[in-house]
Amino acid sequence: FVRSGTSVGANYHEANGAISKADFRNKISLCKKEIKETRYWIELLVEAEPRMAMDAERVIQESQELINIFSKIYASLKEKQL
Repeated sequence: FVRSGTSVGANYHEANGAISKADFRNKISLCKKEIKETRYWIELLVEAEPRMAMDAERVIQESQELINIFSKIYASLKEKQL
């Protein structure tokens, strides 16, 4: 959980220092992948500890917002490439 969650921020930081548009796009793709993995771990945690559902709901919503943001960035970069 900690690895995938912190990987999002590390990859975003790396994206901001990318050496090319392709490198930036790749790092953004990794951000999206890692946030999806983090959300998966949160969902498993809730299954194991249902009493955490209320707290996890907010984090799951935030993860979806990040997925939407990274998806939009990735899509806009892909459109510019065409």
